[in-house]
Amino acid sequence: MKLSNRIRSITGDGSDGWDILYRSRTMIESGTPVVELTIGEHDARTDQRIIDIMYESARAGNTGYAAVPGQYKLRSTIAARVQSQTGVSTTADNVIVTTGGQAALFAAHLALLDEGDTGLFIDPYYATYPGGIRSIGSKAIPVPTNAENNFQPLRADLEPLAKQAKSLLINSPNNPTGVVYTRKTLKMICDVCLENDVILVSDEVYDTQIWEGEHISPRSLKGMADNCFVIGSMSKSHAMTGWRIGWIIGPKDAIGRILNLSTVNTYGVPGFIQDAATFALTQGSTLETEVANVFRTRLQLARDILTGEQNIRLIPAQGAMYLMLDIRATGLSGDAFASQLLEAEHIAVMPGESFGESAAGHIRVAMTIPNEDFTRALKRLIAFAKTKIG
Repeated sequence: MKLSNRIRSITGDGSDGWDILYRSRTMIESGTPVVELTIGEHDARTDQRIIDIMYESARAGNTGYAAVPGQYKLRSTIAARVQSQTGVSTTADNVIVTTGGQAALFAAHLALLDEGDTGLFIDPYYATYPGGIRSIGSKAIPVPTNAENNFQPLRADLEPLAKQAKSLLINSPNNPTGVVYTRKTLKMICDVCLENDVILVSDEVYDTQIWEGEHISPRSLKGMADNCFVIGSMSKSHAMTGWRIGWIIGPKDAIGRILNLSTVNTYGVPGFIQDAATFALTQGSTLETEVANVFRTRLQLARDILTGEQNIRLIPAQGAMYLMLDIRATGLSGDAFASQLLEAEHIAVMPGESFGESAAGHIRVAMTIPNEDFTRALKRLIAFAKTKIG
């Protein structure tokens, strides 16, 4: 079967970045225990109250086709949440519900880019970002950052690339680094976008997981409400990863056009799932804080363990459920370190190289196993690193 160039080019010339995860799963299937610190999957599952609402909705007959843009009540609830957070007027007409944040990212870029156009994204990046841009036939170009500047992007790196681009994708709090962009950084990004007619796509799925600083949505900055798509999701904030429910916030006319895509693509999200999401969001910050505090606690455990370590440096973790560890003192690449750690200790972490060249020599550790197990695994990881120092 001859496949399209578009489908064959999604991963570019390399892998999709998930090699270590696949290897660890193969080991587990063969009977070898592995401590998985790879993907952002909560060890505590969805709150039972949310599950009960979903069940009650389905039992009541809400199992037919749902409104394709999303049920009005859910869109209004999302809009109210966003308006409260940003101070920017937001209505249900500014919201479209999608099958998760990943589908939202795809739809946003399909709305912005034509074949051959350039879409930028900040490096380090979530592993699917470049593939999502390539999948619509556009060119995916990374904007480099560096560990010495705590992975905050700089104008000198962004501006030359922006002159040839139509979109820019950012993620703060950032996966994989845990960095939260400062107001100064975000203003710079917005200024460059406005000056170069670049539309900003802001992936804010970790907005409830802030450990230091503040979450600032660029949509709240001057001139950006009509020059920005905001991506949201229930996955991280409410431990609803498998429910596949997210959204895009944007100008009303643009959201209307994206509705046409949903009509010919997913044809909406099941109504019983939307009812559960509406209930979850109407619980306010209480439930979100409960979910987030699990990772806040583990971050403090990690800081206590890593304090004074010379072989591994923790990139300041300001948000999200991950640790980005600088392991360059071992002399190993992130790929080599993660591969050897998996073989020697049966601990699976993600190589920094899975998230771009800027993260080379680093590893990402997901804080997604119980506290005692997490503490033991981190201490074993540190001990392993010490064996690699010449």
